[in-house]
Amino acid sequence: MPVLRMKEIRDLSSAERTEKLYEFRTELLRMKTMIGAGGTVENPARVKALRKAVAKILTVEHEEKHGIRKTEPRKRKKE
Repeated sequence: MPVLRMKEIRDLSSAERTEKLYEFRTELLRMKTMIGAGGTVENPARVKALRKAVAKILTVEHEEKHGIRKTEPRKRKKE
C-alpha cells in the first residue's frame, strides 16, 4: 500500500484521516516490535515512510483544528 501524498490527505474527511492514522500507527507498531525482537522486516524503508505519513496526517489535522490553510506553492520564475 503506497503512502499518501499531502494533497490526497487534505482531500480525505476527518474520519477517513483518523482511520488512516490508526492503520499506519498499528502497522508501524507491528514493524517496530518485529525489529525490536530481532526479526527481519520485508521492507525496512517502510518504517520511515510510515513515520512520515503519520506526521503528515497529524499536520493536516492540526491545520484544520487551528484554521490554518496552506496555500498553493509559489511558481518559480524561469530565468
